Amino acid sequence: MKKIALLIFLLNAGFLFAQKEVSGIVKDKAGAPLPGVNIVEKGTTNGVSTDFEGSYKIKVKEGATLVFSYVGFSTVEKAASGDKINIILGENSDGQVLNDVVVTGSRSTKRTVVNSAVPIDVISVKDVTTQSGKIEINQLLQYVAPSFNANKQSGSDGADHVDPASLRGMGPDQTLVLINGKRRHQSSLINLFGTRGRGNTGTDLNAIPAASIKRIEILRDGASAQYGSDAIAGVINIITNDNVNELTGSVTYGAFDTHAKGDFLPGTPNTKGYRLDQDGNGNSYGKDQDFDGGSVRVAANYGVALGTKGGYANFTGEFINKNKTLRPAYDFRKGFGDASMHGVNLFANFSIPIADKTEFYAFGGSNFRDTDAYAFTRNDGERVVESVYPGGYTPRITSKINDNSVAAGIKTESSGGWKFDLSNTFGKNKFQYDIKGTINASLEEKSPHEFDAGGHSLLQNTTNFDISKNYDTVLKGFNIAFGTEFRVEKFEIFAGEEGSYATYDTNGQPITDPTTQSPPTIPNPDYDPTDPDSSPTIPRPGSSQGFPGYSPANEVNKSRTNFSLYADGELDITEALMVSGALRFENYSDFGSTLNGKLASRLKLGNHFNLRGSVSTGFRAPSLAQVYYNLRFTNFNASGATEVLLAPNDSEVTRAFGISKLNEEKAVNASLGFTATYGDFTATIDGYYIQVKDRIVLTGYFDASALNLGVSEAQFFTNGVDTSTHGLDVVLSWKKGFDFGNLSATLVGNINDMKIDKVKSGTLDEATFFGKREKAFLLASAPDNKFGLNLNYAKKKFDAGLAFTRFSKVVLVDYADEDDVYNPRVVTDLTLGYQFTKSLKLTIGSNNLFNVYPTKQDEQGNTEAGGYWDAVQMGFSGAYYYARLGFNF
Repeated sequence: MKKIALLIFLLNAGFLFAQKEVSGIVKDKAGAPLPGVNIVEKGTTNGVSTDFEGSYKIKVKEGATLVFSYVGFSTVEKAASGDKINIILGENSDGQVLNDVVVTGSRSTKRTVVNSAVPIDVISVKDVTTQSGKIEINQLLQYVAPSFNANKQSGSDGADHVDPASLRGMGPDQTLVLINGKRRHQSSLINLFGTRGRGNTGTDLNAIPAASIKRIEILRDGASAQYGSDAIAGVINIITNDNVNELTGSVTYGAFDTHAKGDFLPGTPNTKGYRLDQDGNGNSYGKDQDFDGGSVRVAANYGVALGTKGGYANFTGEFINKNKTLRPAYDFRKGFGDASMHGVNLFANFSIPIADKTEFYAFGGSNFRDTDAYAFTRNDGERVVESVYPGGYTPRITSKINDNSVAAGIKTESSGGWKFDLSNTFGKNKFQYDIKGTINASLEEKSPHEFDAGGHSLLQNTTNFDISKNYDTVLKGFNIAFGTEFRVEKFEIFAGEEGSYATYDTNGQPITDPTTQSPPTIPNPDYDPTDPDSSPTIPRPGSSQGFPGYSPANEVNKSRTNFSLYADGELDITEALMVSGALRFENYSDFGSTLNGKLASRLKLGNHFNLRGSVSTGFRAPSLAQVYYNLRFTNFNASGATEVLLAPNDSEVTRAFGISKLNEEKAVNASLGFTATYGDFTATIDGYYIQVKDRIVLTGYFDASALNLGVSEAQFFTNGVDTSTHGLDVVLSWKKGFDFGNLSATLVGNINDMKIDKVKSGTLDEATFFGKREKAFLLASAPDNKFGLNLNYAKKKFDAGLAFTRFSKVVLVDYADEDDVYNPRVVTDLTLGYQFTKSLKLTIGSNNLFNVYPTKQDEQGNTEAGGYWDAVQMGFSGAYYYARLGFNF
């Protein structure tokens, strides 16, 4: 036993003594320190980055070689022969500054952003999060990616808790999200009411902690032939951290300025509008306050090396606490503003070498959020029990959201250079609704004030087997890849407690036979005895107010499978000309098969200019939620409330209205662009065209009173419209070091023009099927343009950033069938940072520094959410001020 213990001690000691620590400073030729330089032990994943003073420290094996790389500079390799190694990096002679190797949009391991055949954004999340007060992925991307759009919602039920996001004006479910190249599961939430992406599901990017992300690659091009369903608009690939021997993190606090400024009309409530107590008392008004929406984010990331061959385990933890914001609103919407949220985010990323050129990898995370948002106010009438809520009340929709995922696989490379990757990815999203500060009016005083309203979930399991090989001897290089994927999806709706959905009779029993049972009533103030259709009383409605619970009749438990095969090739015919192609076959168990293809090419026109283009076909299968989701709800506007049935696509009610079975959306994508690099300047400009046929939308409200369903109106999911979109993406960047510091400037922009080519209403009335208001919602998800100018300065321990973002005009149609015009706005962000020590940095700043608000709408209260504004890109919460303490040990 002693010999074994001695042997273990000697082995560990040998490993420790074989390690050495190397440190130094990296500068440019002008002598300015370079922060953020990547230093990697060659042949491993062991790496660090330089701090703000250009300093680094790394533990490596004896005899190791260090690789120093930085965007815009030549890569340097240096043997770790001493303990102190200082490096001077020179700028690339060919001027290429976008030389990050990317894994999205190309299965070749030699492709970079500038020489790719399609437009790709590579966003360093570490750089973005340290120079911004935004704490969620959607909001970060909104301001740095040219055609990425996201909207904060209010009064939109579940969408108040998950932000709909889109690329190039397409729907949230027309952009595929990958984590480390593996398909991410979608949210079980389907966007309804006045949200952008209405009638769509999408992937919840905010369920992924920002501190776990190394970079985000955004492919702005159709990619269904490469990656499958959902990639009509493009692909977002999130690459997670793999660093070791480094503890990084931050503590951030911020709050919103409540002093709304803008186009307020005379005679309206004060600029702070109607305000409810922050403690959630739904029938009282709180005091005005100067700041609200206070948020705290605490995040940390740490990695450890596993073995001596590049293995690692990287862990991230994140805690977020956000309070509500409350903004000016009308009498029927006294709780207009952002929801509150308490969340915990965990993520881990592993790689374990198990043989030469063979590794086992795994990554996954768990996200929990407890959210709270105000619904529409019930001021009087049959929904108000005065003895319980004198003067009315504002219910609260709270939700518990769980997102869990895990992926695992084995990668290996044969002696002949063939690469094999076998993996399985599991993910599940679950929404559980609890309605608080509410009542079931049919129970009157006997009603509870809180209900479990049920919820929904989506499970996805994906198995992949991918094979690829790079042939350097075929012309100037040839990469071939092919593989297969098998996916299982399962969608569920589960019922809440009885009181959340039932209507009770005067004896307090659930109504099962309307011919013999009746709910309590109240006098009808508009009763006209001369009108035979007028009733002297109004029945009290059942279910929880604010959000009616799912009943056993709503319950769904549906699943399907998908099998696909793909082939993908890239050929460098000459040093200048590259062509690529992809073909993918998919078969769904519930609607059949589809075959899609893609061709792309890049032509180098000298050392500084590349021409690129692509054409592809694409598709998106209808989600299980779009096929089977169903709900009865109350629709509120300034004119009052109506009961609505959202019927599932396979129901008899849907067929009775002539709505057909859902089929896949079909797309054609084309792009043409160029990249240019001259010294310190880089430009990428790409035009695109996207045609989508049989786009799935949510119809307007049809009169359903004659069907005796207990509702006044009904709506449906349908392949309702064909659209075509033309657009232009622009990214211009410049970076240079001077004696007085380092300067950089980036201009990102998107110009977009979506047209509705055809409304497929058949024999139904088009104005009801997909009328002016529904068209406006769809077009508003594709704003005419967005431009952002980001300016940065850094010298030694100090850095500063100034950003201007211009949001274009948006036109929505309100409940009075009038245009709500939101004029262009410019939002200014400012950040100032100071590195106190090598380990601590303080940053202060403001998002929307000048407290700019959208255009104020009319006095009638006909906006979708009942506030002075609708949910538009720039948001409606005003200026946000923050301070962040970052640490790195």
